[in-house]
Amino acid sequence: MTHKEHEIVEPAVTELREATKSAPEIRGIPTGVEGLDELFFTTKVTEAGPKRVPLGGFPQYAVLNLTGIPDTGKSLMVEQFALKQASIGLPVAFVTVETPAAFLASALKSRAIAMSLDYEEIESNLILIDAASYASLREEIPTLLNTLAYAIKKYDIKITVIDSITGLFEAREMMARSIVRQLYNFMKRWYQTALFVSQKRSGHEELSAEAAGGYAVAHILDGTMVLTKKMISSTYDERLYKRPVGELIRLFRIDGCRLCGHDTDTHVMEITKTGLVRIGPSLTTLMRKSS
Repeated sequence: MTHKEHEIVEPAVTELREATKSAPEIRGIPTGVEGLDELFFTTKVTEAGPKRVPLGGFPQYAVLNLTGIPDTGKSLMVEQFALKQASIGLPVAFVTVETPAAFLASALKSRAIAMSLDYEEIESNLILIDAASYASLREEIPTLLNTLAYAIKKYDIKITVIDSITGLFEAREMMARSIVRQLYNFMKRWYQTALFVSQKRSGHEELSAEAAGGYAVAHILDGTMVLTKKMISSTYDERLYKRPVGELIRLFRIDGCRLCGHDTDTHVMEITKTGLVRIGPSLTTLMRKSS
């Protein structure tokens, strides 16, 4: 019986000193969502010791998962992020898996108006990749990645949004880990700051990082943000949330982030009358005020 000789991958072995030389500096990328930029932070050394310093947005080069049950504001949040980045001159790739490009364009225009942004200035910086209309982009990951690489090179893209990655493996959840790993490695190779939307199934715990495909998405990506909603159903809820029984309230939590520190509280989240998401006070703050 012969034993296969496995190769030694010498380039994979490196001293921390050498890896540090090519390590990118982590800075904040504005989210476009009121109340969210302050929830990520880094630590700096001062004469008085380590000090927490707000990052001012998502950590640059992070590949983040945004998950939640339907109608919690996931798409609104990534649309606001994409529009914010485009408005400050950064080209953005928006891979739309659920909504054909023309319909997404209508939603983005409405969102831009609500954010008081000049839509005409934004249009040339937002590059739509219509995976909703082209099955090969949804069903063949190499085709999607080749198309995305073409767009990144052509438009010098630094930001990528995929809404949603669940649509890339909805009929083959056993492949979720493999598909998410390919997407993650691609984003790292091209130095993208990326947001991936993922869907929760009905049996998933609402404020956990679990989503379609199990925990594969959360385990592989750099961090997870969870959105959910709750019905006000008791006098205690009324006192805590300052909302009447029967009203719906949305909640937001950062489940984890490898690249920087983050707020660990659950926060109230609001969708405004103009259709924008904003992050409100933490439940800890509300409980303190109601007691």
